[in-house]
Amino acid sequence: MTKVLALHGINHNMFGKRDPAQYGSFTLQDLYKSIEDLGKELNVEVENYQTNDEGAICMKIHQAFLEGVDAILINAGAWTHYSIGLRDALAIFAGPKVEVHASNVHTREEFRHHSVISAVVTGQIVGFGIDSYGLALRACVAMLAARK
Repeated sequence: MTKVLALHGINHNMFGKRDPAQYGSFTLQDLYKSIEDLGKELNVEVENYQTNDEGAICMKIHQAFLEGVDAILINAGAWTHYSIGLRDALAIFAGPKVEVHASNVHTREEFRHHSVISAVVTGQIVGFGIDSYGLALRACVAMLAARK
């Protein structure tokens, strides 16, 4: 079965509590359920992983590479804008990688307009709230199907 790793970065455990105007009212558990349900519909196994530890998310990407995970979707949160370590870890992973953000980062503060990981991912989906993640999962599945 196709396996997709859904990575949720720093502060995402606070979804539903922080700035609902930007992030909506969904919780991390709501997000997990949404992605997992869509994965079942698409016949894809989804593993969700959230951490506030930058090293741990890099190790999870290394593990995905070593275990042959098929694709990664990632919302790295604030790490998106400055983590060269995360960028380098993602560059190791050869499968499809989709950067995702619930808010439209391009309409927010200037520092959020730049992503250091965008150069090593396949694509980017922003601004559709919780639906951004479903769009990202569908993109991963479509890219994998195109490779066959």
